[in-house]
Amino acid sequence: MELSPSSPPSPPEILNLDSIRALRILGKGAAGTVFLVRDVASVSSSFFAVKLVHKSSASSLRRARWEIEVLRRLSTDSLQNPFLPRLLSSYESPEFFAWAVPYCSGGDLNVLLRRQNDGVFSSSVIRFYVAEIVVALEHLHSMGIAYRDLKPENILIQQSGHVTLTDFDLSRSLKKPTGPQFCQPDPELRTIRTKSRSFSRWISSAAESNKTGLKKTRSARVNPINRRKTSFSSGERSNSFVGTEEYVSPEIIRGHGHDFAVDWWALGVLTYEMMYGETPFIGKSKKETFQNVLVKEPEFAGKPNDLTDLIQRLLVKDPSRRLGSHRGAAEIKEHSFIAGVSWDLLTEVLRPPFIPLRDDGELTVGGFDIKEHLEKLRTPSSAPQSPLRSPPHMCHKNDPFIDF
Repeated sequence: MELSPSSPPSPPEILNLDSIRALRILGKGAAGTVFLVRDVASVSSSFFAVKLVHKSSASSLRRARWEIEVLRRLSTDSLQNPFLPRLLSSYESPEFFAWAVPYCSGGDLNVLLRRQNDGVFSSSVIRFYVAEIVVALEHLHSMGIAYRDLKPENILIQQSGHVTLTDFDLSRSLKKPTGPQFCQPDPELRTIRTKSRSFSRWISSAAESNKTGLKKTRSARVNPINRRKTSFSSGERSNSFVGTEEYVSPEIIRGHGHDFAVDWWALGVLTYEMMYGETPFIGKSKKETFQNVLVKEPEFAGKPNDLTDLIQRLLVKDPSRRLGSHRGAAEIKEHSFIAGVSWDLLTEVLRPPFIPLRDDGELTVGGFDIKEHLEKLRTPSSAPQSPLRSPPHMCHKNDPFIDF
């Protein structure tokens, strides 16, 4: 996972744990804990997310260092992408790493999906999210980074309604794709400008390219009744780590080596889940799930259409024949389901399917000290579930089925 030694980015501002107050825990996982924090030393009392990882093992140490390094690379002016996070600051002590990234107030795509009345998105909403995710993956691949952890829980919704990928500890540096078949990310893709463009206007141009007659979409927006403030205090984020193996590609299970195509496989699983509310290969156990990934074909309801065709071509078990395996994101962008997307206008959509409600008012007071919280976790009277205890069914480096 080492980076090339050429011109490393300048180190970010050092995170001062004494000047921040944690307002709540946003998520817990095998790698660490994510807090929503407020900078009490700042005049504006800005909010951001802080991920804290204990140096409890060589694996957690290596993954934390790598994730910080990836975020540093993403934060350089020449590489910034509107659908990927940037590193605000970082801190290292003898016991743990901590680093800050922008806070995404809309929660994650998993929570948003489950809160829909029927637990699925319309094809128009799927098209919007797939388009932004493709652009994010294209950018990572152009940097020589395979994401390897695409799933709804790792797709956060910004205050603007646009997505951001998160958690890069399982990503890997691979040989950077070269040649004319791999296009660089569009240099015109900028951060959101003030010119107003509605989601419906953007999506209508995309729908015009639908040549196979998708049924009329139920809605181009997420149901407003589900626009509730997202809270992970009940453990939604923590529990959502269960089921990571549902996104693992066949080549990873076989252990024959893998490349950027694993991300296009995961995109196929994700798109299927957005369409049906469940993943296509889930079994009663990890072993059965892996067996399904290797031999089972995805099942679809109704007549074939552009969306089901995209999913089928992404879920080809032979990575050399999978959509995206030869020309990367360019192949996905050319597919009829999203071929009509105005890629240069994507960041200008100011009314995406879901726009989180602002919760600044209830985040201005209270909070707890992160360091004191960590001390309590070390005492015998603390809760039995440690933030670093691995949730069930998580795919780890030492898993006999997986070679990360």
